[in-house]
Order: sequence, then C-alpha cells, then structure tokens
Amino acid sequence: MGQSESVLILGGTGQAGTGAAALLRQWHPALPLTIAGRDIDRARRVADELGAATAATIDLRRGDLGLPADRRYSAVVAALWDDRLHGLRFAQHRGLPYLSISSGLVDIAPEVVAGAQRANAAPILVASHYCAGAVVLAALHSARRFDRIDAIRISAVLDELDTGGPAGTADLQRWSTATSAGLVRRDGVFTWVTGTDAQADVRRTDGTHLPGQSIAILDVTSLALATDAPDVRFDFAVGESACRRRGEPASFEVRIDLEGAGPGGAPIRRSRYLVHPAGQRPMTATGIALGVERLLGLRGEAVAPGIHTPETLLDPAYAVERMAETGAYFIGAPGDS
Repeated sequence: MGQSESVLILGGTGQAGTGAAALLRQWHPALPLTIAGRDIDRARRVADELGAATAATIDLRRGDLGLPADRRYSAVVAALWDDRLHGLRFAQHRGLPYLSISSGLVDIAPEVVAGAQRANAAPILVASHYCAGAVVLAALHSARRFDRIDAIRISAVLDELDTGGPAGTADLQRWSTATSAGLVRRDGVFTWVTGTDAQADVRRTDGTHLPGQSIAILDVTSLALATDAPDVRFDFAVGESACRRRGEPASFEVRIDLEGAGPGGAPIRRSRYLVHPAGQRPMTATGIALGVERLLGLRGEAVAPGIHTPETLLDPAYAVERMAETGAYFIGAPGDS
C-alpha cells in the first residue's frame, strides 16, 4: 500500500475520528491515514500528532467530497453522519471499503438500499451500533459459555458529560426526533414499544438506578439474529455515571445480562458490567479501528463486497482483548452465576 493510498477518515478531527486514528496508528504504525474535516488547521494538527498522516478539507455536499481527483485511498470511514451518502458513493465508485457509525437504526435504510443496488461495488460495514459495535462484541464474548441463549438485556448509562462532542450530540437529537419508541425482540418477534413498556430502570455499577428506556438500536437486531435469542432488549439512560458520582471523571458503563442454558441444558445466567473509566470515546474508537483493520485485510481474509455488520466480521475474543488494552474491564453484577 503506497503512501497515497491512505484511509480517508471523514470527520477525522472529531472525538470518534481522532480516537480511531490514534488506535490505528498504534496498531499499524506504517498505515497511511488522511484526516479529513472542515477545519484544515485542526486536521493538520491531528495529522502531525499521528505521523504518517495527511490532512484534507472535505465538503460533504459534493459528490467528490471536494478532494483532488488524483488522490487515492484504501478505505473511507464516516466518523460523522454521511447525510447525503456522498462518502458512501465515493467509496462505491472507487471500489473502496466503507464504514459508517452515525446512521442509527432509524437511518440505515438509504445505506442498505445503496449497498443492495450496487452489491458488488464495495464492502460496506454498517457499524451504527452502540460504540461502533463494541458492546455487541462484548456481549457475544460473554455468551461463549452458553449452548442456548434465551434472553439478552443490555443496560447502558451515558454520562451527560460524555456525549461525544457536537457530532455525537447531534446524532442523539436526530435519533430521538426520528422515534421515541424502542425496538425489542419479544417471543421471537421484533416489536416496537412505547410508554410504560419502553420505560426501564438502568442500574449503575454502584447499585443505584437511573430512569431510562428501551431504544431503537442496531444492537438489538445484531444480538438477536447472531444468537437466536427470542428476547432481546437495549435500555439506555443519560445521567451521572457511577465514577462521576464518586468525584472521578465520567465513565462508560454497560450491564450485560444473559439467560439461557449451558452444556447438558442446565440453566445459567451471566450478568456483568463492561466499564471504561475514560468514558465512551475509547470504546467507540476501538469499534471503528477494529472495523477498519478488518476491512483492509490487516487481520483476517479480505472482506467481500456487500453489506456487513461488526459481528459478522470481527472475533469477539480479539475485540475484547483490544478493548482491555485501552483500559476497559469487566466486573461481576448482582445475579451473575
């Protein structure tokens, strides 16, 4: 891969983009990166800190993204909302792998249709899951001791001081505008829930609760279809994280509850928290970096054209190892067996 064939990170100056770029630089020191944003000075600062990286300005209103026609890339990462799909079209026209994180369950239809219409053009990794698929992979890693999964419940606390910068805040606002209903799988049926059915108490690691609700998120569909669990739910609360309640920085905390059967059909339950003391940014960055690494064939075989999700491409055990390297860890929760 030549210096000119770099990973184009749209929104590379934002929290998710810079975090992912830093991990890719750490894992693959020679991998060329292009940090693309609207502010060229900020992009240059990020690129200079990374090394082996260039800076570029982009215009998402243009089909060519406002980039020089002679510039070559190895992949396109949309670390922001690709609202006109120009980043995706740019990748498809050039046969480049594409990864997106900001579409959300309610926004992925255009991406899916664009991918289906040109199914052989390029591999598309739809990673608009919580933390770019990191939570799905952590849950699947926890499920490895089960022979059968009957129920999965994810309970996430997002600290209000850790929403991910202007782009992350805009994503949350857009998703809440699109629907206030949650999507669950209940008795094998994907079902929209509202009102009291959607409400939930989300328990923090210190045992206290925050009022939350079921949300429409791709984690529900990915986990349900990957495990065949008939009951899957993702509850979400925004508020003060347990670490910040103790006077520490805002933390990332997600509770993963699994119920099912082990070898011989014996019923088992697993309840654990996935925690990162530095908040959601390193978790989202890890999800993105894992996806890019895989799409480029830097780990595993080449990815075929078509639409993919994180759990179809990434090994949960390896993903959890990478999360741990950034400071993430598991702790037991009440009810664990």
